[in-house]
Amino acid sequence: MLQLEQELKSNAYPGRGIVIGRSANGKYAVTAYFIMGRSANSRNRVFVTEGEGIRTQAFDPSKLEDPSLIIYAPVRVLGNKTIVTNGDQTDTIYEGMDKQLTFEQSLRSREFEPDGPNYTPRISGIMHIENGKYNYAMSILKSDNGNPDSCLRFTYAYENPLPGEGRFIHTYMHDGNPLPSFQGEPKLVEIPDDMDAFTDMLWNSLNEDNKVSLFVRFIDIETGKYETKIVNKNM
Repeated sequence: MLQLEQELKSNAYPGRGIVIGRSANGKYAVTAYFIMGRSANSRNRVFVTEGEGIRTQAFDPSKLEDPSLIIYAPVRVLGNKTIVTNGDQTDTIYEGMDKQLTFEQSLRSREFEPDGPNYTPRISGIMHIENGKYNYAMSILKSDNGNPDSCLRFTYAYENPLPGEGRFIHTYMHDGNPLPSFQGEPKLVEIPDDMDAFTDMLWNSLNEDNKVSLFVRFIDIETGKYETKIVNKNM
């Protein structure tokens, strides 16, 4: 099990990241999503609440250049399912699952982002809470080592996740030109009970120059009630 704090502090640019797991006391389904940016356009963003989810929006609308890959809803809720992604595939998953497709089937129509030469992976997560039971899955769609002719699709499912355990997936292995896509399975990381401490640890561990926004949610597995925290650098 990796220490998430060290994972983040040792990587100046993991890009966008999703953490999903279960609190140490077993009571909460936990997720976090963060965005980072190297360009002025990427950094000019904040998270705002929208319904039961969140949306990105320009901090300074006058400086918004290309909204296509940076303005989207990272988090949406469909009944007892919470969807977390790094792009507009949130909507693809929501609409697909609303039509009784699975998480994986819903993503079949999508692939990595068209932002060559990086071809940023699309990372996604789905949390399902029902009758006191909790399962989640994660997905990554990425180019074959930077070749846009081939899309590699990986889905990881976690049934009845153990208390104190989570998984962490992010878009890039580290900074670079082009940016190297994430490799391997989602990383096993520790999930605490304290939401405030978890939020502070994540935000303080992200690279000061590159971090943009952070979303954290703790969902009570028995009741489905949740608490959300949003941290924006531009506020």
